[in-house]
Amino acid sequence: MNKFLKSVLIFASLFLASCSSGSNNNSSPPPPSENPNMDGTNVDNTYDKESVINAASEFFGEGSEAVASVIEKAFSDLGQPNGYIIGTEGSAAIIIGARYGDGTLSHKIEGDKRVYWTGPSIGIDVGANGSRVFALVYNLHDTEELYRRYPAVEGSFYYVAGVGMNYQQLDETIIAPIRMGVGLRAGVNLGYLHFSKERNWLPF
Repeated sequence: MNKFLKSVLIFASLFLASCSSGSNNNSSPPPPSENPNMDGTNVDNTYDKESVINAASEFFGEGSEAVASVIEKAFSDLGQPNGYIIGTEGSAAIIIGARYGDGTLSHKIEGDKRVYWTGPSIGIDVGANGSRVFALVYNLHDTEELYRRYPAVEGSFYYVAGVGMNYQQLDETIIAPIRMGVGLRAGVNLGYLHFSKERNWLPF
């Protein structure tokens, strides 16, 4: 009888231990899920608003409130970018004009790359100027896809307190150049931006 009771107790102990072990396995935390952006991309692969505003404000050096307002508009419309371009641009026009720029693309996944851009423009416009450009880049999953022509999106121009931004789009990729002061002239005209790996003196 004692042996029988001992066997029952041993069996019960093993059974309870097994149940306890299974309960612990089931209560373990699930793997972290992806945090989606507005367009379904993972925000871990994009830049948050605060870091973008800080980078742009530091780059322009003035008008930080206006810069922040324009960037907030882009975030409201498009979510978090997965890249941005910091550079300078020169443009000249007598009704029909041209612009030339160069800068550095910072891509969340692929790092930094040198880029150049050109573009024709047309508008009620006479003069020449140089300006700084800070451009947000959306849905650029492969940096090789940057090197194309991006036409301006009609009616997308946004302006506040000397800072302007418009959207230029090709397929899913959207470029949102931000310019300050006199550099806005190149932004309000109709035209496109053509990005390239090397400098091209033809604005087309």
